[in-house]
Amino acid sequence: MSLAYAILGWLHKEPMTGYDLKKQFDQGVGYFWLADQMQIYRTLDRLVEQGYASVHEEIQHARPNRKVYTVTETGRVEFRRWLTESQDLPIFRDPLLIQVFFASILSNAEVIQLLEQQRTAHNERLASYQQLVHFPLDALVGTLGVSRRQMLRRLTLEQGLKREQAYIDWLEEAIEVVRRLPE
Repeated sequence: MSLAYAILGWLHKEPMTGYDLKKQFDQGVGYFWLADQMQIYRTLDRLVEQGYASVHEEIQHARPNRKVYTVTETGRVEFRRWLTESQDLPIFRDPLLIQVFFASILSNAEVIQLLEQQRTAHNERLASYQQLVHFPLDALVGTLGVSRRQMLRRLTLEQGLKREQAYIDWLEEAIEVVRRLPE
């Protein structure tokens, strides 16, 4: 259900089309929440049915018409209620951990190769997150020109940075352990 609330959050900012929402997900929260176009449109339909959003069609002459979605007052109240509610811990699913769990049938070299491939992928993701960081978080607190909204969004990026670094640290430790295992 969090996808619905993420959409309400974007619509709280301004009315958008499904295409606009997809761009916001990809550019704004894609490092911690992915959504494909079909999920977005299905969720928008559900939000309209529940009365949390409304939709109107904008007529365009040279292109297909656009459906623009707006959060309703009921949707604003529901979104605010959700923002104050404690969330359950997320269910963590990681295909690599299933592979490692059952990897005893592989050689150490094969396991290490698998772990090194993941380390490369996580290093690339960490580097992409680091490109979004221009100043240390501590340097931004209390800085003129940095809004409260920007700081809260930056905190989500910080969690992503730390999560990736922790995963990389674990992969490096796992590689060293596997290197020392008997075959």
